[in-house]
Amino acid sequence: MNRLLLAAYPKPYRSRQGEEVLACLSEAYPGRSWPPSREVAALVRAGVQARARAVVDDTARPWWLDGIHLAALALAALALVPYLQDVWHWALHIDPGRNAIAFPFSGWYPWAQGPGGRTRLLPYGVLPLGCLIALLRGRPWIALPAAAAMIWAGATSHGSTLFGDEGKAGLSYYGLGAPITARDLVLSGALCAACAVLALCRPSRLRRRSYRWLAPVVLAMFIAGSLHIIYVSPAFQRGLFVLEATALIAAWVATAATGDHRWLIPVAAVAIVRTQAIVVRPDAFMQSFPDLVVLILLIAPLPALAIAAQRRQGQALAE
Repeated sequence: MNRLLLAAYPKPYRSRQGEEVLACLSEAYPGRSWPPSREVAALVRAGVQARARAVVDDTARPWWLDGIHLAALALAALALVPYLQDVWHWALHIDPGRNAIAFPFSGWYPWAQGPGGRTRLLPYGVLPLGCLIALLRGRPWIALPAAAAMIWAGATSHGSTLFGDEGKAGLSYYGLGAPITARDLVLSGALCAACAVLALCRPSRLRRRSYRWLAPVVLAMFIAGSLHIIYVSPAFQRGLFVLEATALIAAWVATAATGDHRWLIPVAAVAIVRTQAIVVRPDAFMQSFPDLVVLILLIAPLPALAIAAQRRQGQALAE
């Protein structure tokens, strides 16, 4: 089990010092397959810092371009979240029946039509999913038309039958950790703008990530689709909040370790999209989260990350 902790470190570090780390853990905690939680947190933190330093040391691309790429990935994942169940059911030809996501189910074939629904050709979720896959592989010229189609689909949700009604409307709140649906054009517009910048700035310089990064997405689709966990359920939204909080902590650790500003860009992009959704629809909050608290939790990480970067840069100059 100790080898799982090494996954937090970059591959060169694992090849050089992986066996040494495992030997130290076995010596410090004999007979245990897993170290204490404090040691686990320290190892994961060190792994995130090592990965962040490896990213900063790679000078093949400017920091701002890498930051915009990360922001586009984060926005594509955020846009996909409400439609995990729908895409899974459509891909496997599963009729969710009463577990459809609070709208009339319109079927998975172009000619299928549920009671009260409209025929659709594709589920809306294939657009952010395709955009996410293209961005992972460093191909923004493929992601750009998908993001533009997201804007069109959200703006014509009442007049087009290409994507139908499924996954386009329904219950949601725009508070902390809440999914944002297709009708919020600020999200799709920001994603489209990020993809356009990436497509114009020599896409060959973008970082290409392995398809293995899609494993968490497939797992989330499986859980949402198989267990019929819809995005308006408390369990779904709490899980999303935990993931976003974890990503925010990782961004803070990386920024504090390197003094690099690239992780400010995705945090700022997500914060702006979420904040405007809260301001536009304050009545759609979950009542347990006061408006002011949600806004503070969204905006506060930005100056914290900037201060961490400046402090690290000051320490580097002093050394």
